[in-house]
Amino acid sequence: MYHRLFNRIEAHVCICFVAYTIMLELERILKTAGSKISLDRARFLAEKIYQIDYVNPYDNKRKSVLLYTKEQPEVAELLDIISANC
Repeated sequence: MYHRLFNRIEAHVCICFVAYTIMLELERILKTAGSKISLDRARFLAEKIYQIDYVNPYDNKRKSVLLYTKEQPEVAELLDIISANC
């Protein structure tokens, strides 16, 4: 990635640092939980999580639905581990 303006260089470095910090924290959380999910597998599973948010037209209540995939048991484990540590 090529940036020539200082504020864009600074923003790019900041984004890279935050992404690396999140990756290390996820790795620590997975090891602490004793999970067999690797970082690559966690990234793959995160790409498979789909949620639909909608407003019910009859009562105007907001609803969320998590769509299930064939990797559902691993996705559920990953979500449980992350929610327990947040």
